[in-house]
Parts: sequence; C-alpha cells; structure tokens
Amino acid sequence: MTDTRNLSIDGNRLWDSIMDMAKIGATEKGGCNRLALTDLDCQARDLFVTWCRDAGCSITIDQMGNIFAHRAGRDDALAPVVTGSHLDTQPTGGKFDGVYGVLAGLEIVRTLNDLGYETERPLEVVVWTNEEGSRFAPAMVSSGVFAGKFTLADALGQADQVGLTIGDELARIGYAGDEEVGAHPIHAYFETHIEQGPILEAEEKTIGVVTGSQGMRWYEVTLSGVESHAGTTPMDRRHDALLCAARLIELVNHIAFSNAPDGRTTAGMIEAYPNSRNVIPGRVFVTVDVRHPDNDVLSGMDSALRNGIGEIASSMGIEHEIEEVMHSPAVIFEASCVDAVRQAAKALNHDCREIVSGAGHDACNVAAVAPSSMIFIPCVDGISHNEIEHASKEDCAAGCEVLLHALLAQAGNRTPQGDS
Repeated sequence: MTDTRNLSIDGNRLWDSIMDMAKIGATEKGGCNRLALTDLDCQARDLFVTWCRDAGCSITIDQMGNIFAHRAGRDDALAPVVTGSHLDTQPTGGKFDGVYGVLAGLEIVRTLNDLGYETERPLEVVVWTNEEGSRFAPAMVSSGVFAGKFTLADALGQADQVGLTIGDELARIGYAGDEEVGAHPIHAYFETHIEQGPILEAEEKTIGVVTGSQGMRWYEVTLSGVESHAGTTPMDRRHDALLCAARLIELVNHIAFSNAPDGRTTAGMIEAYPNSRNVIPGRVFVTVDVRHPDNDVLSGMDSALRNGIGEIASSMGIEHEIEEVMHSPAVIFEASCVDAVRQAAKALNHDCREIVSGAGHDACNVAAVAPSSMIFIPCVDGISHNEIEHASKEDCAAGCEVLLHALLAQAGNRTPQGDS
C-alpha cells in the first residue's frame, strides 16, 4: 500500500466550487433557495454533472433522480465506496447544508486525478433527490426508496402544495433515470456535513465523528371545529380550531421538556382556515416534528402526542386527524466506518469528538443497506436552515481531507496510476 498521510485536497478549489454553486438560487441575504426539482435544482444538478464529467466520471441516474458520478477503480467490478449528500435547499437555506458534502466528494475525485492516484475499488459521488422535504414530504424520500423504506410508486406520487408530483417534476427537468432504485451497489458510504448545531464550535472541535443519529417522527395534524362570526358567537359556545392548535403547540413543547435533555419537538407549520380576522377558525393544519436518540423514548413521545391531542380536542368539541408522514428510527452507524473517520481525524491532528446527529440525513437511510458514517464540521453559531448559515474555508477543507482519508481506508490498495 502507498502511504497516503501526506495527501491533501485543494481547499481553495473546494471553496470556489461551493461559492459557484451558491450562485444558483442565490438570495438577497446571502443564502440559497433551490427547492427540490425546481428549475434551479435542475441547474445545480446540471452544473454538478458537468463538473463530474470534466473530472472523467461516468454518470448514472436512477428512477428517483439520484445521481451517481463514478470514478473507476483498479477493479471496477467491485462495489464502490460512495460519498455525497444533496443539492436541494430550504426556501431560505444556506450555502453549505448538503452542498458541502456533494462538493467535498467532487474535490476528492479532482485531487486523486491531479495526483494520478488509482483506488482498488471505484469511488462515487452521489446526489440524493429531495433530502430537505420542503417541497415534497417526507424528507430524505429518495434515499428512503433506495433503502427500501418507501415504495417507488408512493414516492413518485408525492405531491407538492399545488399538486405537482415528484414523478412529474423529475420527468419535466430531465432527471427521471432508468436505473432501478436500490440496485446500485455500495461497499461503504460516508457523508460530510456541517453540524447544523452549536456543539463543535462551542467546544472548539474541528471534526465531529458521527456515531449515529436521533430518531425522528413527522406528523400532520388537522383540527376541525366550526367557523363562526367573531362578534356574535359567545365564548362558551365556540369550537375554535385555532385555540385547539395553540393548546396542541403547548403540548408539543411540554413533551420535549418531559424527555429532557435529549427530547426535541417542534410545531413548524400552521395554516388556519378561513384565515379571516372576524371569523372563528374552523379548521387548522399543523405539522409536528418529534426527535430523540432512544427509539423506546421516541415511542413514548409518540404516545404522549397522540393521547394528548385526543384529550385536548375532545375537551373542546374539536374533531382531529393525525397522520404520521415520516418515521426515521434512531441509527447507530457501522463501527468500521466510524473508526475510519476517527483514525483519519487523529492522523491529520484535528481536534475531534464523537457526536450524535440531531438532524436527519440521507446517511441514516443508507445505513440500513450499507456500512455508513458521517463527518461533521462546525458552522457559525450552530445556525443552519437559514440564509446566514456559514462555515469557514479552513473547516471545509479539514472535513474534506478527513473524508479523503476515510474513503481511501475503505477503498482498498491505493497506488499512483502506472505503478506496479
């Protein structure tokens, strides 16, 4: 084996690629708006594919629009070592969430090309479709299909708020591929990402060695009361769906504090009907996000939510429906992949710590079908899903170099091309 300890990526080139990608869907406050399968998402995909082909990669696209850029290995019949993330963003997203992981993978391909390095196994960079879940629920749907969590038909049929489906939009932008979802082999999978939280920055750690992720459940709740005149309906005769929603939101918050310190709950979206200032709301739609790293505790939080909503709604004469639209159990990443990240960080003399991801990522789905792990770098003030999201050039380079060494540890013998 060739000694790879002195290999390093081009941090300036990586940064320039991130900034160039950020021009697509750029917002006034310095962030990005590239909702999944919009024209802007298509432009980002096209740019990525162009860059990968320029780097000598071949491209495969599956039926969910997942893009695999393949760098051949010495034995190209072997299953590849894969890295990547996503290019879609929140409506007011930042430059780094997801994109950094994709372009870190591309930078590694470029670096190995520059150095003439050949890996035993092939390497691939993947872009997963609709990770964010902003336009189409649930989040991480395409990696979920890849892992057998969702059916292809159900995923392609998911519609946005105006009725456009994933399948229709994939076809419209030209990314409805032919490869069967999940048929693509993966020897090991690594995903590099900003932490999206404050821990690494607060502890002055450069690298987070991610050992697993919290479990997560998403719900959509519909509360149905009676809309009525705001001036003529006595307070004790109302069936106010918005007041019921307010009590529901208080319940959601209480559930998290009852499962401290690791419980997380959020009522993130609320829509009231008819949304008129002098009409008592007759129907309200609310989304609820519940998270915990222990699956048993998460199940208890689920019961508390369902039972609590039932009691609140019944006491107010409100009908309710609750639909769970996503359940992603807590994940423990493969020990050998976690160790590859840990050893790479130590070999490169980066301050690091083990960390559990508070956010969901495609790696959490891929872990069900292939050995997987993640690498975190700090983000300023722990802010993400925000236009001011930021990570330093130095930390981006450090995470990419850790990724490089972790990938090479899984890719088998490495030698400069042409060596015997």
